[in-house]
Amino acid sequence: MSMPQESNPHAAASPAPAQTLAVRLASIDAYRGLAMFLMMGEVLSFCAVSRRLPGNPIWKFLCDHQSHVEWVGCSLHDMIQPSFSFLVGVALPFSLAGRLARGNSKTRVVAHALWRSLILVFLGVFLRSRHGPQTHFTFEDTLSQIGLGYPWLFLLALCSVRVQLSALAVVLIGYWGAFALYPAPGSAFDFAAVGVGPDWPHPAGFAAHWDKNSNLAWAFDVWFLNLFPRESVFKYNGGGYSTLSFIPTLGTMIMGLLAGGVLKSPRPAWSRIGLLVVAGGLALAAGWGLGALGICPVVKRIWTPSWTLYSGGICLIALAAFYLILDLAGVRFWAFPLRVIGMNSIAAYCMAGLFEGFIGQNLTIHLGKAPFQALGGPYEPLLHGAGVLLVLWLILFWMYRNKIFLRV
Repeated sequence: MSMPQESNPHAAASPAPAQTLAVRLASIDAYRGLAMFLMMGEVLSFCAVSRRLPGNPIWKFLCDHQSHVEWVGCSLHDMIQPSFSFLVGVALPFSLAGRLARGNSKTRVVAHALWRSLILVFLGVFLRSRHGPQTHFTFEDTLSQIGLGYPWLFLLALCSVRVQLSALAVVLIGYWGAFALYPAPGSAFDFAAVGVGPDWPHPAGFAAHWDKNSNLAWAFDVWFLNLFPRESVFKYNGGGYSTLSFIPTLGTMIMGLLAGGVLKSPRPAWSRIGLLVVAGGLALAAGWGLGALGICPVVKRIWTPSWTLYSGGICLIALAAFYLILDLAGVRFWAFPLRVIGMNSIAAYCMAGLFEGFIGQNLTIHLGKAPFQALGGPYEPLLHGAGVLLVLWLILFWMYRNKIFLRV
C-alpha cells in the first residue's frame, strides 16, 4: 500500500512516458483519506444526535448515511470499505513500478506481497479480538479481506490488461454461479436459529440465493470458522458478513488495478479521465441492473458481484473527479487534511479501532462535559466526537510532519 515519492503536481497533465507517471498521485491519497475520514467520523455520532432530536429530517439523513444499510442497497457509509479496497488496486501499479525500478527481483517483490498479505490478515484478526478473552478468529474485517485477496491481486499486476479483465470476469461470474447453485433456503429453514428475525425482508424468487445467513458464504463459515479455537460454536455472523467476501472484494481491487493502469498509462490526461468515467458509469449501471432484474441483489454485507460492479463504478467516477481536480487542475489546498490521513491510512485505521475510546474518555475526564454541551444537550455526542476526531487528526499530522508513515 506504499507508493513512490510524489513529483511535480502537474506531471500527470501531459502525455508523458509511463515511467514518469510512477509517482505518488495526490488524488489517490486524498480519496483514501476521505474513506478513512468517513470511517473515523463514526465518532461524530450523527445517529445519537438524531435519536435526541426525533423527527428532524437533516439528522435522520446524516444518520442514514453514517450507517450500513440492513441488506440491499447502498449508503455513503457502505462505500468506505470498497473505496479502501479499490485504492489498494489503484496504488499497486505505481508501487510495483517503484520496487522494480529500485532493482528488486520479481521473486523478491512477490515474497514481500505474501508477507504483506499475512500481516494484513492477522492485523484484522487482532483488531477484531481486542475486546474478547481470547483470539477471535474471524476474517470479515477490511484488512483481513484485503490480505486474503492481495497475493492474487499482486500476481495479476504482473500480467497484461487482458488477463486482468479475464480474471475480473471469472471472479464475478464464478462467484455468482456458486451462490446460484447453492440451494436457496426453503420454507422449513430455521431463520431464527441463524439470527434472522421474523420481520426480516426476505428477497423473493431467485434473489433468495443471497438471503442473510442462509447462503453459500454462511455455510462455508459454519464449517471454516469452527476449525479455529472459539469461546462457542460459530453459528452465524450477526451482520451477515462472511469470509468468502474476499473473493468478490478481489474483484473490486482488480477494478482498482485496472484504473491504476489507466492513470499510469501514457495516454493523454483527458483520455484517462474519460475512460474512468465511462467505465464507472457502465459498471454502476450493470450492478444496478442486475439487482433490479432480480439476477443478483446489490448487497454489500456479502459483497455480491452486483455490489462489486455498483460500488466499483462509484469508485471509478470518484477517482476520476479527484484526479481531475488535484492532479490535472492542481487545485490541492482543500485536500490537505484528507491527504494527511490518506498518506498514513493503516495508522489511521488502527488508531480508529484502538484509541477512539481512550481519547474520548480522557477528553471527558480532563475537560468535563460542559465544553461539549455548548450547543445544547442534544449535540453533546457530536461535539465530543469532533474532539476525538480532532485529536486523531493532530496525531496523524504530527506523524506527517515528522515523516512517520506506517507501512505494511
